[in-house]
Amino acid sequence: MMEVSLISFGKLNGAKYDFPLVGDTLPMHTHGDADNHISVVSKGSFKAYGDGWELTLVAGNVVDWPAHQAHEFIALEPGSRLVNIVKG
Repeated sequence: MMEVSLISFGKLNGAKYDFPLVGDTLPMHTHGDADNHISVVSKGSFKAYGDGWELTLVAGNVVDWPAHQAHEFIALEPGSRLVNIVKG
């Protein structure tokens, strides 16, 4: 089961998501202008989905999400980690 930890580095805020098992999922969701974020894959790999699109993301990939774009993450490797940093 996915585990989430809130993070704060000075003015930067966000969350760290750990996915212990293949198939662990961060369900489809959206963010508004105030809580929009970038995603950094720090370990492992993911499938990211949205309305009519799909990406395979690996360690080192960064995605700058536009506000209001629905997205979901599914772990492809055990021990995958995703770090989201809020832009607002």
